[in-house]
Amino acid sequence: MQDLTQKTIRGGFAKICSQAANFGLRIGSLMVLGRLLDPKDFGLVGMVTAVIGVLNLFKDFGLSTATIQRKTISGEQLSTLFWVNMLVGGVLGLLSLLLAPAIAAFYHEPRLVWVTSVLAVSFLFNAAGVQHSALLQRQMRFTAAAVIEIIALVVSIAIGIGMAFAGYKYWAIVGMTVASPLVSTIGVWMATAWVPGPPAKRTELRSMMRFGGTLTLNVLVVYVAYNLEKILLGRFWGASALGIYGRAYQLISIPTDNLNSAAGGVAFSALSRVQDDPSRFRKYFLKGYSLVLGMTIPVTIACALFAGDLIPVILGPKWHEAIPIFRLLAPTILIFAMINPLAWLLFALGMVGRSLKVALVLAPLVIAGYLIGLSHGPKGVAFAYSTVMTLWALPHIAWCVHGTVISFRDILATVSRPLISGLVAAGLAFVVQFSYGHLLSPLLRLLLGGSLLLSVYLGMLLYVMGEKDLYLDLFAKLMKRSPTEENAPVSV
Repeated sequence: MQDLTQKTIRGGFAKICSQAANFGLRIGSLMVLGRLLDPKDFGLVGMVTAVIGVLNLFKDFGLSTATIQRKTISGEQLSTLFWVNMLVGGVLGLLSLLLAPAIAAFYHEPRLVWVTSVLAVSFLFNAAGVQHSALLQRQMRFTAAAVIEIIALVVSIAIGIGMAFAGYKYWAIVGMTVASPLVSTIGVWMATAWVPGPPAKRTELRSMMRFGGTLTLNVLVVYVAYNLEKILLGRFWGASALGIYGRAYQLISIPTDNLNSAAGGVAFSALSRVQDDPSRFRKYFLKGYSLVLGMTIPVTIACALFAGDLIPVILGPKWHEAIPIFRLLAPTILIFAMINPLAWLLFALGMVGRSLKVALVLAPLVIAGYLIGLSHGPKGVAFAYSTVMTLWALPHIAWCVHGTVISFRDILATVSRPLISGLVAAGLAFVVQFSYGHLLSPLLRLLLGGSLLLSVYLGMLLYVMGEKDLYLDLFAKLMKRSPTEENAPVSV
């Protein structure tokens, strides 16, 4: 446990910097591609990814998470897991090729045969890097992982924009999608310098396979719950409607995905190391949870208040129809910030069974909402999605924390401070926008409103709500020199 706190904080800082860069790059790529490509181009690729994305959930069979969560793991086990992942990747790629004609027939779009076939290659690229990525996280080498992630993103975006400029239309998105896992896998192989050996016949993997299988089933159920609406919209409303909904959904998901990724990888690794120390476990979790909420709430409010300016500035004028969808989806940013970190809690404690039960209840509720809203098109689906998730949030939290070292009261207390700060900041920002916003251009309105919102929010959170000491303590530990380097070798 030596220097675990130091590594966790520095790792978290590295991930936050990485995800901030990730956020900027993704927004930048959306700004460029949104102007170079049409909604239908995004919709065509979205039709395929919504379907084969289900297969993508099986790419590591939950074995990367099992590798990180495991207290000890041998080199033979790692090598065997690598070859299991490669086998799974090959099977999934072959299944994608076989499904290509059926996907094209389902959407009545012949071009999807080749799109699906090319995207199938990414399964092998992903599989080859699963255990290497897990090894980096297990060793808490978050800076190395962050650098690799950014390099992969930069290269893939450059390929996508280059292809879009060259007139390849939807193939630009396909090229970007395939390039990212390839570059990432090359990076993690170079960083770990680990070459897997032959699979061992008598390696004990039963408990890890059980853990990974349950986790994969859990992720599958959640994926279907959160992505079925894209299949339904593509089938019944067409590529253009799906393209518009999909860009609004992607834009609204970037803050949640980035923040959860920034904190989640670090938190899960750290919590897994202290799973037998309840006091330390509770302290680590609540600090991480507080940070995620503290960063997410102003983003949620900004998306809801400034949707009319964000969409034209980021995506351009031809995406005007995405504005109401974007605004309707804004509440989900806060909801996911509240419930996603509970996965750290359950997975680190090995409680994947409970996580699966929660998902099996959530999925039918969300799908029922989609079906009710589908007749009203993308806006109806967005409204139904946000409504169901908002109503589900508190029962979800209560179920996840029941019987753990984290209480429901702990969660409410942690949520209340940034939430109250956000509501006060939102009120002031709205008054200023309403009074003077019509005098400014969309970009200036966005800058003024965002600056005011952030300033008031930080003042409330740090000084009125008393969160100043938490952030100062984290900053002090970040600046403190550690006697061991983050990337020092760690035994598997």
